[in-house]
Amino acid sequence: MNNITSLLARAFFMSTPLILGALGEVIAERTGMMVTAVEGIFLIGAWGGFIGAYISGNLYLGFLLAMVCGLMVALLYALTTVYMNQHQIVMGTAISILVTGFCTFFYRVIFGIQTTPLKVEVLSTIQIPVLSQIPFIGKILFSQNIITYLAYLLIPIILFVMNHTALGLTLRSCGENPEAVDTAGIDILKIRFAAVAVAGCLGGIAGAYYSLCNVGMYTSEIISGRGWIAFGICFLGNWNPVGALIFGTVFGVSEAIGVYVKSLGVSTMPSELFSALPYVLVIVLTVCRKDLRAPNKLGQNYVKEN
Repeated sequence: MNNITSLLARAFFMSTPLILGALGEVIAERTGMMVTAVEGIFLIGAWGGFIGAYISGNLYLGFLLAMVCGLMVALLYALTTVYMNQHQIVMGTAISILVTGFCTFFYRVIFGIQTTPLKVEVLSTIQIPVLSQIPFIGKILFSQNIITYLAYLLIPIILFVMNHTALGLTLRSCGENPEAVDTAGIDILKIRFAAVAVAGCLGGIAGAYYSLCNVGMYTSEIISGRGWIAFGICFLGNWNPVGALIFGTVFGVSEAIGVYVKSLGVSTMPSELFSALPYVLVIVLTVCRKDLRAPNKLGQNYVKEN
């Protein structure tokens, strides 16, 4: 029982950045913008978060810098796609490649070439009084860090805003019928720009989660495609915050299982197989999912008529 409890607690811990990234994608993609720079946003979030925390000695300042770094990359992506009308997938891929080189170069500029990795203390867990003492679920749900709690708090907030407010209606309309939004006198380009900016902030925090909550260090391979997993979770969850929660947790479980099996030192199977579990899972689920209801204008730039 203890092993199962620890495994599930680890699963919720590992699902947090994926859910955060997927929530950002949900907001942006409901307006028609695919934030394909998500991998670069995750990476610069991990880079900025670690540098901020290491230099200042404060993990929360690290998260703040990570959010700013994610925002800067998202604004670059939004500028080139929303206002300069460039291809969303091409620009997102190019920006992610640029960010990879940027992070590697400036990490060495700031810290030099290290023989041993620089480290910071990871973010501690917060035991919620009374709730954390509940048998079984107490350790799983109520013995997590503050970023995990904030991620799960965002889900009902975003769900309410999307489905029960005028702002949510505007966001959804930008992805379904942008011409009607434009006709109503709403600046669709500003709406899409702002949505991408929000996705960048959440993606930056998600990236910092790996460096400040998981391993306490930064390497250029720290994200290793997890940004794309968050991107896929948005699709699998049908562009819904609840779907992001469900599939984010599923991928958290798969990643936790991989870590757990590797820790057992099973020699009959290569450890890389378990590391690949989340990536295999996203491919299988995407292929098998048949009832995807994408926003009508997803991935299509909007050009205002003169």
